Amino acid sequence: MEDMIMALTKQPYKGTRDFFPPLERQRQFIFRQMRHTAELFGYEPYDGPLLEEVELYKAKSGEELINEQIYSFTDRGERFVAIRPEMTPTLARMIAQIHRETTKPIRFYAIPNLMRYEKPQKGRLREHWQFNVDIFGAPKRQGEFEILQVAVSLMENFGANNTMFEILINDRSIVEIIFKKIMKLDNELTYKLYKVIDKSKKITKEALEEMVNKLDLSPHNQNIFYQYLALQSFTDAINLLQEHGETLASDLSDFLNLVAKSNLKNYLTYDPAIVRGLDYYTGIVFEIFDKHPENRRAICGGGSYADLLKIFDEPSVPGVGFGLGDVTLTDFLTTHKLLENFSLPQNDLLLTIQDDRALVTSINLADKLRKQQLKIVNHYETIKFNKVFPLAEKKGANFVAFIGENELNSKTVQLKNMKDKTQHTLPLDNIDEIIKVINGNANRS
Repeated sequence: MEDMIMALTKQPYKGTRDFFPPLERQRQFIFRQMRHTAELFGYEPYDGPLLEEVELYKAKSGEELINEQIYSFTDRGERFVAIRPEMTPTLARMIAQIHRETTKPIRFYAIPNLMRYEKPQKGRLREHWQFNVDIFGAPKRQGEFEILQVAVSLMENFGANNTMFEILINDRSIVEIIFKKIMKLDNELTYKLYKVIDKSKKITKEALEEMVNKLDLSPHNQNIFYQYLALQSFTDAINLLQEHGETLASDLSDFLNLVAKSNLKNYLTYDPAIVRGLDYYTGIVFEIFDKHPENRRAICGGGSYADLLKIFDEPSVPGVGFGLGDVTLTDFLTTHKLLENFSLPQNDLLLTIQDDRALVTSINLADKLRKQQLKIVNHYETIKFNKVFPLAEKKGANFVAFIGENELNSKTVQLKNMKDKTQHTLPLDNIDEIIKVINGNANRS
């Protein structure tokens, strides 16, 4: 009896995707917009290794990430390594190597693929690509301002506006003063309160009160905490500090003045519930939030960090950055109908033959045209006229070419425009004229 062979699944690993051509065209379009936007601001591309030692993430990432979300293993050299779940620790390691001799500010961007062991759901997969933009060594508030400009510019370059998204913003230094100086909480309790704040808008009032009660805060501190959650603006936050004899560095006012005189004022909304979970944020923190009722969620997050290089025994270099995942961004663009149709490829010419003897001629013509940077699809078998045009549509060809017995005898090629159906008979050796027709620059007399 023959052994039964179990067929392998044709589906990708859970939480990952296969990028067939239409989806890959869409993804590359999104990536091009990301690169274009970053480079408009003078940011340079970088990348790092797919694997890092787990110690790097232990030093700079949240407990949940290390304990529950990383893909880790011990390699053959007995090193405990992980597939990168985020890019910032790698970037910090790289900046630690070069910051002393590099002119500042340092402007870097990347679109790495990342993996986290999470439950796949809308807007979240186990593997995704993330647009990371960071600036190091800029004056703190100017760096924060520029990073927000990059984020807004990217969204606007996709066609989005302030009716579609807003940027919810807070400042961790305000929260730290309230928790550490006014409420006089230790680091452990402060961390727990950050977790409560992060969930505060996603749960009921009763559930929030239950979470706060479990922390055994004094009535005084509970009152201050609820006052904090009720803040409506940076001005309210500053007033709360002043009521308790605390002040904030004046550079926040400088930042707010910059915002008030720029396009950013149309997008920024103060929100005390924005604190971001990662431990390394020290200044502003923000999230881009989708306003559409069918997709109300954060699609991007970021903030400023002053102490990212300390684990490498390097002096502090102020940094600001954000990460925007391709999954949440694609959901946003789809919801707001900002993506074009990528179902068809884009080619300049479908080159067909109606006589087997024309094969070599068509191959040579295609080769000459490709050297002029035209996208040519060869159809190597003879094909009837009535099947050419449906095929050209499937191939996304702007023109179709015919080479049959008559064309071989006259040493010509027939070109037909798929849009306006105009037809041209051109000498095979007149490559310049063929190119002009395909590029839409033919002399029409």
